[in-house]
Amino acid sequence: MHDRKFGRTGRSVSDVGFGAWAIGGSWGDVSEADARAALHAALDTGTTFIDTADVYGDGRSERIIADVLNERGGERPFVATKAGRRLSPHVADGYTAENLTGFVERSLKNLATESLDLLQLHCPPTEVFYRPEVFEALDGLVAAGKIRNYGVSVEKVEEALKAIEYPGVVSVQIIYNIFRQRPAGLFFREAKARNVAVIVRVPLASGLLTGKMSKDTAFASDDHRAFNRNGEAFDKGETFAGVPYDLALEAVDELRGLVPPDVTMAQFALRWILMQEAVTTVIPGAKNAAQAQANSAASDVPAISQEAMTAIGELYETRIAPHVHQLW
Repeated sequence: MHDRKFGRTGRSVSDVGFGAWAIGGSWGDVSEADARAALHAALDTGTTFIDTADVYGDGRSERIIADVLNERGGERPFVATKAGRRLSPHVADGYTAENLTGFVERSLKNLATESLDLLQLHCPPTEVFYRPEVFEALDGLVAAGKIRNYGVSVEKVEEALKAIEYPGVVSVQIIYNIFRQRPAGLFFREAKARNVAVIVRVPLASGLLTGKMSKDTAFASDDHRAFNRNGEAFDKGETFAGVPYDLALEAVDELRGLVPPDVTMAQFALRWILMQEAVTTVIPGAKNAAQAQANSAASDVPAISQEAMTAIGELYETRIAPHVHQLW
């Protein structure tokens, strides 16, 4: 496992982290035993960055993380969580100092810690990024010792660019993968120039870029890949990166010939992300130990050839970009 500096925090983290959405919920049934085994396996490989949120399984993900870390002892990895999506309705006016403090107190309890390593606003409405008082409230939580750092999780490049204008924002979490390449333009350049950490989520386009899905793949009713394809529950870009499913399957077939014989397509897709120096860590999810181990192995996959990088760029521009590029 290789480390990268986490922006201005003074910390370094593994370039492949652990995305803890799947062990919380909305990905079909994941048993407690499998969830714990997946996290243990990731940590055993040298993973030092875990990303979760207070709404993943209504706190289940945070509590599993706390239990596993307590069981293991020793130096704690960098644990990032998120707040805001507990609001109902989820509107900009809900992002008050009082509400944010309440969310933080709950996460502190769930994670069994006195201070959060990183609190991220959880894909708030775009208007929130134009409200300085929200970021002043986060500064207050830092001053109170409740959080050590704060950042944002965003849907759109516009939101990312606005967020990093605030001096306290140390990180941005954003969707970036072979099917969602827009962040690699202006945003990555600005993030690198400002020494802002970049956390990449949805790196495998909800599993599409594992190469294991087909038109006949069935998803459980509580799996977002079944209930959120058109944005019924949250932004549709979170599900299959917003790419029409059948089109994405065709593009995956075109990618197969670029994958080296001793590398899985998932590892290839993760390594493609790590080709970007602006990326700090990528956070694939895992439902079991084997998936976690395979994800971590992507850190040691050799650099992708320029020929393959060019071919991927052409595939994106001709087949995928018209459906997603200007939406996010």
